[in-house]
Amino acid sequence: MKLGARESAVLGLVLAIPIASYALVFSPQNRDITKARQEIDHKQELLDKLRVETARNTDLASANQGIADRIAEIESRLPSNKEVDHIVRQISELAVDSGLSPPTLASGKPIEAGTYWEQPLMVTTSGDFDGYYRFLQKLERLPRITRIPDFSLRRDPKVDGQVSIEFTLSIFFQDDTH
Repeated sequence: MKLGARESAVLGLVLAIPIASYALVFSPQNRDITKARQEIDHKQELLDKLRVETARNTDLASANQGIADRIAEIESRLPSNKEVDHIVRQISELAVDSGLSPPTLASGKPIEAGTYWEQPLMVTTSGDFDGYYRFLQKLERLPRITRIPDFSLRRDPKVDGQVSIEFTLSIFFQDDTH
């Protein structure tokens, strides 16, 4: 079989069609398919992460509710500014019931601390150490939130077994006027 110019041209054309098809059609489509698969994989990863985060939403919602309940519980222990006087009387009664002398109370300037206020009281009293200890125990059992940031306990040189006590008692409260 002899190949002439016509046959060679037809053979070249027959061989060129698949090569041109691969280069012009199939190769770009394969690149597009690869890009699409990568995009699908990326979106699938994002979807999986979203599913995990969505599953955590119910946990977060219940945790938030628990936190809100605890905040409400703590706030219920904060008296209003109208109830601070009652607590001051209560503290005075606790001191006397514990065997201490009636305390003198000097009120300091209320300090704003976020959504609540802190009322410092300078308390001065005297008595025996056991009475002071009983007083502190009763003070701890109060349903209200208080703290003693500083105190001074000195032996009374005049009376044996007696102590002179000075401390700052802070009462936390909510201001009803705001």
